[in-house]
Amino acid sequence: MSLLFLALVIGSLTFSALSVAGAFKYLAVRPPAEVRALPISLLKPLSGLDEGLEENLRTFFEQDYVEFEILFAVRDAADPAAAVVNRLCAEYPNVRARLLLAGEPAYANAKVYSLSQMIQVAAHDLIVMSDSDTRVTPKFLRVVAAEFQDPKVGVATCPYRAVPGRSLWSKLEATGLNTDFMAGILVARMLEGMRFAVGPTIVARRQVIEMIGGFDRLKDYLAEDFVLGKFAADAGQGVILSSYVIEHHIGTSDLRQNLAHRLRWVRSTRRSRPAGYMGQVFTMPLPLVLLLWLTAWYWWPVVLLALAIRILSAYVVATRVLRARLNWLLVPMEDMVAFGFWIAGFFGNTIIWRGTAYRLKRDGRFELAR
Repeated sequence: MSLLFLALVIGSLTFSALSVAGAFKYLAVRPPAEVRALPISLLKPLSGLDEGLEENLRTFFEQDYVEFEILFAVRDAADPAAAVVNRLCAEYPNVRARLLLAGEPAYANAKVYSLSQMIQVAAHDLIVMSDSDTRVTPKFLRVVAAEFQDPKVGVATCPYRAVPGRSLWSKLEATGLNTDFMAGILVARMLEGMRFAVGPTIVARRQVIEMIGGFDRLKDYLAEDFVLGKFAADAGQGVILSSYVIEHHIGTSDLRQNLAHRLRWVRSTRRSRPAGYMGQVFTMPLPLVLLLWLTAWYWWPVVLLALAIRILSAYVVATRVLRARLNWLLVPMEDMVAFGFWIAGFFGNTIIWRGTAYRLKRDGRFELAR
């Protein structure tokens, strides 16, 4: 058993070293200078009052960019997010913005349904799809538009810096997102290139979305962001990890809410990318080295080595790449918690999303639980 744990620890330390190399490879890429401004349609699906919603949306109204529009979609006019949008539209009359009433979704993924409604009336061919819990600086659109001056780029996925709420559970989750999750993306990018998209903000050409079958092809997938990038890469389109890091405000959550959210995350990840999910065990060196130490105490020098490499990886990925602040006491705690959720992800096929129960299928698609 100790030899098994030793092998896992060695694999984990190798992964941590690769994450450092992947981070520096990412940092070595300089964003291109903007030559001409590409008109942009910004799509924002909304549902309810997320924590800090008005502050999040305001940052998109304040873009320092020549030609863009913002399209919002809510299910019905009674959604409290609609009042926030109307207030901001009145405050920024020079910004071309519009609120759509999408109606009841025709399938399980309500976000994709809203996106499908918005893209039908979008005026431009460069599409930015951004969640309601994101926040950006005024130069955001300038940076991503410059990246699309390369005609080979079809999809760009924005890395994100997780900003927690006030609860311990929110802070632990943000720690994991800013270290383990981003490290996995950087390693995958270095070893095989970006063959997927992730996260709260994705930029794509309209013709690429149409080429892969449009939103109709994504509607049955819970991780529609991941498969959008996968389908685009499979079709020969360039997928990149953008040089622009957005803020992802995950809000305050109690234990029950955090459990439901993270179970949804791990269960959907296991079905979207099974091999990658198995490999996530290597992103958590501290639980593995602890198991090694408990079964063979004389391997204690490896514990010190693992701790040092883990600190280096977390520092480079979170601080240098994402420019996030880390509470170092939370890093080992999050490693233990994440390890538990990783194991839990192998069991169960139901999730709770915005108060509704869904059943996951083996290929990553999902449906309403009967």
